Amino acid sequence: MGKTVAYVRQEKETFEIDYPIERVWEAILKVLENLEWKLEQSDDESHQARIRTKAAFLSYSSVMIIDAISVNEKTCRLTVQAETPVTTITAMADYGRTGARIQAFFAELAKQLSTSKNA
Repeated sequence: MGKTVAYVRQEKETFEIDYPIERVWEAILKVLENLEWKLEQSDDESHQARIRTKAAFLSYSSVMIIDAISVNEKTCRLTVQAETPVTTITAMADYGRTGARIQAFFAELAKQLSTSKNA
């Protein structure tokens, strides 16, 4: 019988966002609620968070590290790094899911920021 080998898939995305860091940081909490992801750790002072996504069929949950840095009063830089454990069995079904979760995060964040701007 063959062995199951596990490893971690990592992906990272960085974007500059034309919103103040405080507004982005508040919107992140709404993003997590809407996507039903869990906030594991958060530091409001350094604007860093560790979150866990939901698992899916033949896919483990991802751990995402979010780091927001103020560029100026109206702009912040947001870096999201995600890691998803995979095995030789789940690797094919999981291919691209880590990146898709990062994209889902940024899409929901854009939605929240545009909503909060109009509110």
